[in-house]
Amino acid sequence: MTTSTPHGGSTSEVLFVYLLRLGDNALILGQRLAEWCGKGPMFEEDMALSNTALDLLGQARQWLTYAGEVEGKGRDEDTLAFLRDVNDFHNLLLVEQPNGDYASTIVRQFYFDAWHALLLQGLSTSTEARAAEVAKTALKEVTYHLRRSSDLVVRLGDGTAESHRRMQTAVDELWPFTGEMFTLDAYDSQLIAQNVAPDVTRLREPWLRHVTGVLGTATLAIPTGTWMHKGGKQGQHTEHLGYVLAEMQFLQRAYPGAKW
Repeated sequence: MTTSTPHGGSTSEVLFVYLLRLGDNALILGQRLAEWCGKGPMFEEDMALSNTALDLLGQARQWLTYAGEVEGKGRDEDTLAFLRDVNDFHNLLLVEQPNGDYASTIVRQFYFDAWHALLLQGLSTSTEARAAEVAKTALKEVTYHLRRSSDLVVRLGDGTAESHRRMQTAVDELWPFTGEMFTLDAYDSQLIAQNVAPDVTRLREPWLRHVTGVLGTATLAIPTGTWMHKGGKQGQHTEHLGYVLAEMQFLQRAYPGAKW
């Protein structure tokens, strides 16, 4: 693939960045959820969060392996995960936000799951056969993720006065990080034109319908703010990502090339 792009690179370079975005979203959120291992509010939730983290890390491996092959410079999924600096990551700002209390973790997961399922549905018909294959496999897992996070939003939102208060706080505080999921740049636009990637601007309405329905059932108010954070897709991150990477990448950087 050698078609020129608005960035002066090839189509393969554009696809590489797009695959990094997919892989980084799963990798960073999986790392965040792994921080709960052994600390969950109850045993079943501890196990469920760990299993979700493993699903996401498995998806990250698929996307980053694919990205490395497209790049063609010999970087595998481990190299891309452990030897890139913060500005070379392209994940959404939402997934790097701290776990906070359990309400924040669940709302963050819910917002992402509702978008992630729609994105994977679109990618499952991609003209890039490899992308479609990975998306179809991941969608099976993410469908469960969404069902679980939606159920927990309802249970906690319509639970005790304290759980309702915490959930409403999390809904409001994380809302400004949702807008980035529906923004386009030149990378997205080229791949959309080639039917490689779905148009995320068209995902907002079905995402909003699902989110609004679940929050309503949970007796939680829908945020009305319109100002949104952005920049993660382009490598501009909050201070939180640096701390995530410092922990995640420590072993590989302390012992370069270490193998089990």
